[in-house]
Formats: sequence, structure tokens, C-alpha cells
Amino acid sequence: MSKTGKGPLSGLRVLDIATIIAGPMAATMMADFGAEVIKLELPGVGDGLRGFPPLKEQKSLWWKVTNRGKFFGTLDLRSNDGKDLFLKLVAQSDVVVENFRPGTLERWGLDVETLWKANPRLVVLRLTGFGQDGPYREMSGLARIFEAMGGLTAISGDADGAPMHTGYPIGDPIGGLFGAFAIMAALWRVAQSDREKGEEIDLSLTEALLRIIEVLAIEYDQLGEVRQRAGNRNLYSAPSDVYLTADKRYVTVAGSTARTFANNARAIGRADLIDDPRFCDNSSRVANVAELDRIFGRWIAAHTQEEAVTAFRATGGTLAPIYSIDQIFADPHFIARETITPVPDEDFGEVRMQGLVPRFRNNPGQIRWAAKGIATDNEYVYKEILGLDDSEIENYRAKGVI
Repeated sequence: MSKTGKGPLSGLRVLDIATIIAGPMAATMMADFGAEVIKLELPGVGDGLRGFPPLKEQKSLWWKVTNRGKFFGTLDLRSNDGKDLFLKLVAQSDVVVENFRPGTLERWGLDVETLWKANPRLVVLRLTGFGQDGPYREMSGLARIFEAMGGLTAISGDADGAPMHTGYPIGDPIGGLFGAFAIMAALWRVAQSDREKGEEIDLSLTEALLRIIEVLAIEYDQLGEVRQRAGNRNLYSAPSDVYLTADKRYVTVAGSTARTFANNARAIGRADLIDDPRFCDNSSRVANVAELDRIFGRWIAAHTQEEAVTAFRATGGTLAPIYSIDQIFADPHFIARETITPVPDEDFGEVRMQGLVPRFRNNPGQIRWAAKGIATDNEYVYKEILGLDDSEIENYRAKGVI
């Protein structure tokens, strides 16, 4: 088994002591592009994500994707021996990813200054729900919490209905992406100077959610407006809704420019709409969105999803089918690009999951394997990296340190 990954981050070593999704995903993004990521879990317990459904033969399929491409060791950081072993690993690593509640590592004697004594150039990513300081620093950082308090949930759902969460805890992977970017930004700065100290990154997942709903803050600040739910309608273009087709599937329509509206109008055989004064520009179309939704919705309801897609693509229109996962697997574009790719797996031989995003031309990454069982790579971590012999490893194992 090659210890060196394939991709632009080959040679970088990351210690992942985070749990569940956001922190581990930040580390996984780095593993995808060649970093050697060592995930350390509590002995005998492991990361809670290992128990998340969906399950196959009592194995979490979620786990296999979120932690793909990593090496798996165990270590009890709460013990003195565990602390010492961790600091030895830190001395040989570039990054630590953690998501404990603020103050936890400090209580264990593993504050950032201690980590920097072991490795002055270390980059430490600290993910929490609300950040390392502030009145909410001790609050739990579950996805629904920071999606709700970050402003995303309030604008999701029908205008006359309750706020809605998305069908997936999207706040976690968004936080992971912010985390991966932050690590690389910090590493770039550290790499510029031999004298430069490492970096401590304070990533609030609530603030990450707030950041992605870009215009809401300035809209309120400058106009005093509080964005409200509008269902599937787009507040800055029309027509823009989700429409039911004749075969009981759904499509969505987008486009705010004159050209896209013209192409969409031609797709439904209504070129006359292009010069209609009610729809002459984007602001007029938004003002008359109800009428446009009626016109487009009626046409789409009389056609199958495939017929609607074919008609709009023929004119350069901007309609898309709303895919379920089985349709994504079957789509010829995704098949051609190998968007869903087979990955080696220790339990099921091979599993299929999302491929690398984005794609590098000259130095592509690689998904080396699906996430493995607890402590699978302890021998590599402690024997090959730290140079412990078999008796030392067995001693630590007997004491519950690893």
C-alpha cells in the first residue's frame, strides 16, 4: 500500500481528530488531492458518524464517503501517554483539524501554543458551531442549529408555510469546504517564510452559512429589507419556479437576461412574449411573474420531462430536469465525465460515489479507498511514522491509549 497520495498535496500530512462531517470533510478534501490524512479516533468508540444510516450489513455508507482516502488510527488524547504520542505526531505533520468545544484541547494540555512548541509551523483548523469566543461559544454545533441561526433556513420554504431545512445537512459540507480553503490559505502564508509561525484558524460554521447567503446582509443594512421566503420562485428573475410535467416529474426554469427569456419563450412556442410590454425587461418580468408562471406552467404540464428538456435545449433555453439520484447515475453527461466513480472498499469490494471536484489537468488527485474500519492503520501510524516497536504498541494498547 502506497503511503503517498496522488495529486498537488502529495507530501502534506494532516492529523484529523475531528468528528461527524464538517471537520472530517475538510480533511477529506485534502486527501482527495494527495495529502496523507491520518484520522485518529477514540479507542473502542470511534467517530459517531460510523453509526449514521444508511447502513449496509451494519456498516455506515455515509462514513465511507465522508472519510474516504484516509489512514485510520486510534488514540486517547485525554491520557498523558496519548498526549505525548499526539505531540510526536504533530512534530511530523503539517495540519491538525479539530472540532471539539472551545477549551477542550486546552483542558487536555494540548492548547495551540503547546502544539506550536512541538511544531512551530503547524496549521490548526478549529471548527465549531459559533467560534472560539462569544456568548454562544459553548453551544452545540449541529448542522440544523447553524443553518437556522446563519439565516439559510428562514429564507427556505413556501411564503405561507414554515421555514424549511434542505433535504441534506448542507451546512456541514459547506463548513468543510471553508475549512479546506482556510487550511490552504494558511499553508501558503507559512510556505512563504522559513521564519513564519503556523496559524490557528477559528472557523464558525454559523458564520460560514451566513457568508454564503451573500446579499442578505447588505440588503438589510442598506435598504432595511428582511428577505422572506418565496418558495421555489426566484426573486430576481421570471419565470422561475418548479413545474410539474405530464409524467409527474419536475423541472425548473431560470434566466434573467433578455436572451435567455427569448430562448425560453421560443421553446414553448410563444415567441410573441418576447415583445410583450409586460415582459420587455427583467424587472417587468419579475413584476408579472404570476402570469409567466401560468403560461410556462401550463405548457410544461402538457409535456413530459424529456419533451420539455428537449424543447428548451433546442432553442438554448434554460430549463433543467430536477434529478433524483437514480437519474444522475443514468445521465449520459455524468456517465461520460465519470462523475460517479468506483472506489475500492474493504467491506464490499467496490462502491460508487462522487468523483473528484474540481479536476486538475496536470496533477490530478485520486480517491484511494473508501473509509475503513477503526484502528485499521495503527501499525502504520505508530510503527512506521513514530518508530515504536511491537512491545511498545502492545503496551499502549493494553492501557487503552491506542
